[in-house]
Amino acid sequence: MTEARTDPDLLYVGTYTENIYLVRMDRRSGELLRVGVVSAGANPSFLSIHPNGRVLYAVNELEQTGAVSAFGIDRATGALTELNEQPSGGGAPCYVSVDRTGRAALVANYAGGSVALLPIEQSGALGPAHIVQHTGKGPNAERQEAPHAHCIIPDPTNRFALAADLGADRVFVYRLDLDGKSLRHIKEGDAAMHPGAGPRHIAFHPTLPLVFVAYELDSTVATLRFDSARGALSPQGTLSTLPAGWTGTNYPADIHVAANGRTLYVSNRGHNSIAVFSVAKSTGALALEQVISTEGDWPRNFSLDPTGRWLKLRGQSSGSVVVFARDPENGRLTLTRQRIALPSPVCLRFA
Repeated sequence: MTEARTDPDLLYVGTYTENIYLVRMDRRSGELLRVGVVSAGANPSFLSIHPNGRVLYAVNELEQTGAVSAFGIDRATGALTELNEQPSGGGAPCYVSVDRTGRAALVANYAGGSVALLPIEQSGALGPAHIVQHTGKGPNAERQEAPHAHCIIPDPTNRFALAADLGADRVFVYRLDLDGKSLRHIKEGDAAMHPGAGPRHIAFHPTLPLVFVAYELDSTVATLRFDSARGALSPQGTLSTLPAGWTGTNYPADIHVAANGRTLYVSNRGHNSIAVFSVAKSTGALALEQVISTEGDWPRNFSLDPTGRWLKLRGQSSGSVVVFARDPENGRLTLTRQRIALPSPVCLRFA
């Protein structure tokens, strides 16, 4: 992009290839343009960026022995330079997040059924992992024969971390011990989901003491109350992510809350859509307002841009990133013609 554009943003796209792709977006039009590619080892699928914006972390999603890689971000160009790599402590790491102080990376190992804390050095490089093994299983013999950790994120106070485990039908609560470089399980704070739910991804409400969880195996979204004084979850209820009467095979994937807290989004793989829920201002109660087609196969992860005007979604099987325009008032989505072809895209992060 040599010509001047209006407030272009740089994005990083993790994939099931050996590359992370750099894409630039025009905030005015939503236009996407591929501007670079970085070799990042096998399956650099899920990404997270350090709070200081200078380091990117990527899981290397390998079935037997996964890893996490750290890359320095050039502040002028956005180019990535590898800092180091550490074992993730389990197979098929599928999620990485960074605590709010930037002192630790948190990783979920799907095949290994474990979560890990990797301390972050001053340079941004990663230290060896502290690993916690999950236990439990669910009634789905094919998908829940053992624990399968799918997501781990810090809470807004940065004193706890919540981990969704699809195989164990449980959201685990951990005390985030940054000084001790460890995760301490608060068993009494866990939330046991209904059998066969398959919790996958988690999103905190920005102001209310609520957590929303996408259930992969029964196409619902759950609301849980989180007591940040004790580190305890209590389930409140569930809603379908599908339109009434639809009975095909579907697996919800990603979940995000708009910055103003008034809208919740969940991606549907199979129905190939985005479910849009309104969130009541005082109670956080959900209501399904829209289910919009992605016009692409197997929509996995998605991101809201910093302005709140656009939603970018990765169609993993269709090999594309598509752009939705977002109404800032009611949160409803409109599919645009802006899209870009990329091989097996999984996760997108704004620089």
